[in-house]
Amino acid sequence: MSTLLDWRMRLQALWERSAPPPWWLRLLEQVYLGLRAAAAWPWQRGWRVPARLPVPVVVVGNLRIGGTGKTPLVIELARHLRQRGISVGVVSRGYGRRTRGIRTVDRHSRPSEVGDEPLLMAAHGIPVVVGEDRAVAALRLHDLVGVELILADDGLEHHGLSRQLEIVVRDGERGEGNGHCLPAGPLRAPPSRAAACALKVQNGGTPMAGWHSMQLRSTGLRRLRDGEHQYLPDWRGRQVHALAGIGHPARFFASLAGLGLKVQPHPLPDHYDFASWPSLLPREWPVVVTTKDAIKLDASTIPQEVYVLEVSAELPAAFWQAFDQAIDGLLQVRP
Repeated sequence: MSTLLDWRMRLQALWERSAPPPWWLRLLEQVYLGLRAAAAWPWQRGWRVPARLPVPVVVVGNLRIGGTGKTPLVIELARHLRQRGISVGVVSRGYGRRTRGIRTVDRHSRPSEVGDEPLLMAAHGIPVVVGEDRAVAALRLHDLVGVELILADDGLEHHGLSRQLEIVVRDGERGEGNGHCLPAGPLRAPPSRAAACALKVQNGGTPMAGWHSMQLRSTGLRRLRDGEHQYLPDWRGRQVHALAGIGHPARFFASLAGLGLKVQPHPLPDHYDFASWPSLLPREWPVVVTTKDAIKLDASTIPQEVYVLEVSAELPAAFWQAFDQAIDGLLQVRP
């Protein structure tokens, strides 16, 4: 397991280098692009037709694998739509789950059954259904809840689901890495794929032309065992262990340091299941985790205090104006 993790970390380090990747990775990249093109061919030729739903579908995706801020954006979009009085739900593949088929996510669901990100979205009161076939999952969601609009989490490359609006998210800190596709680089699709998306969101950094800026703001610390909220300024100068099983742990560690905490970082693989609590953590220091990791933790089984850093996505008025205009048009003209 450690050898596999070492190889994964070495590969990810190559993705961030400006030097060209090794020839054998570039060769595998061409194989990947060929398979991707072959999978899209029947849909492009019209031999297969995407499933159309009785309500509009908005796809939110990213070209780069892991850690772009897509989940906080989906949660904020759902919050905004509900605030407008629009009934909305989410469909997702449920990455990292150990089950197959269509599953409805509720408060009794386990991360191993539905995935950690869908469970986090459901914790915000959003109806969520997971499934490999997003179209079937979306139909289940519509039949169960009767939503007016569906957000498809991470569905840019899912050809079987018809969509009326696409939103792409990029990491403003890491960008597209070396610009190559898997496995030579971190991209699932060439950078040109973003041009086809109606709305473009950049998480952090100075946004590129045509992209809306998104910032993840820390809103507070919550004690895991009882939900008690902490006053952030009181934590300045405190030594903490920071655990992050997310796509870009460095962003989380930097956020804590920016709040004045003294951080001992512990990066973990994305979607880490916390089947066992990481060892060798001095118990005199509290532990701070992400909301995505907290959803998988049982405070009663952890030998020290754990706190959760709550965050929310902030987007400019120009984005919301463009988003609302697009949504109003979709709801007036049903698919």
